[in-house]
Amino acid sequence: MGEKQLNISECLLFLQGFLTNPQRVGSVIPSSRFLAAKIVESIPWNEVKAVAELGSGTGAITRFMKPHLTGSTRVLLFERDKKMRATLKTKYSDFACHSNACQLIKKLNQDDIGQLDCIISGLPFFNFTSEMRETLLNQIIKALKPEGIFVAYQYSLQMKKKFAEDLIIEKIEFVPFNFPPAFVYTCRKRGGNNRY
Repeated sequence: MGEKQLNISECLLFLQGFLTNPQRVGSVIPSSRFLAAKIVESIPWNEVKAVAELGSGTGAITRFMKPHLTGSTRVLLFERDKKMRATLKTKYSDFACHSNACQLIKKLNQDDIGQLDCIISGLPFFNFTSEMRETLLNQIIKALKPEGIFVAYQYSLQMKKKFAEDLIIEKIEFVPFNFPPAFVYTCRKRGGNNRY
């Protein structure tokens, strides 16, 4: 019963965030467990010592991510919505929680983290202005170590060309059991020894 109540309150919180600011909150409900599972299975967790989740919402992906982390894994969560961020801080008090993904590099420096092995993103890139999109993608590229993994879910294929400018798209998977249905991009940052 407690889990069901929590899910209803998370859905209401998400809906409120969407209605307040639909440009920044890309969906009316949190990501499904099918989407979360698809994202988490795309990541080689044994190689991840530092990870950031951008647009964490109420923690639908974070919940699936947590069992794969070791005690020494550094985790940064970014969520713009104040109420959702408060929920994250309560549920994941051992993770660093920040408000603005556009300050990713600044927060890495503050938390004394060099570069990230992995970035997970639920940000609705296509809803943002082109300037904000550029800023976010520049931050992501700088924050990732060479060969680092970037996993993003989007509700269309409109970002495919943009992602491919700076990242190697390894696969795109469609997840129909989500509302709305989503595409999961698994990308890798180009590295010094990479043939690309």
